[in-house]
Amino acid sequence: MQPTVLIEHLDGADPEIALPSYETAGAAGADVRANFELGMRDVGTTILPGRRALIPTGLRVAIPHGFEIQVRPRSGLALKHGITLPNSPGTIDHDYRGPLGVIVMNAGTDPFPIAHGDRIAQLVVAPVVQATFQIGGSDETDRGAGGFGSTGTT
Repeated sequence: MQPTVLIEHLDGADPEIALPSYETAGAAGADVRANFELGMRDVGTTILPGRRALIPTGLRVAIPHGFEIQVRPRSGLALKHGITLPNSPGTIDHDYRGPLGVIVMNAGTDPFPIAHGDRIAQLVVAPVVQATFQIGGSDETDRGAGGFGSTGTT
């Protein structure tokens, strides 16, 4: 079953900016774009190295029950410019109906400009399974409590 995510433009959003879209037939993530309000469209924003900003998409989404949207960085921006999402993957729960904004961080060395309409992140629609949490006994494994680096260096 292919879920349908309903999308609505926020007041003041530019309806000419493309909706999230899969850029290739095999893409798991749909690219989402910056959509600045009227007074900021010609200016956009610049994120200085080490800083972060909430970038508006101009959208509100209605995700079907049983699904979430994961907000992930775009690999090209990460490699070429150090642009990432500090809470990656961000989660949009199916019952959230507020504005869709993307927290973008510049981990690079140069200021990074974001213009109106730029692709800033990708959205992955994924099924959700909710577990039951309860107090219980230990379930021992071969690994045990071994954490970071516990399996060796080679």
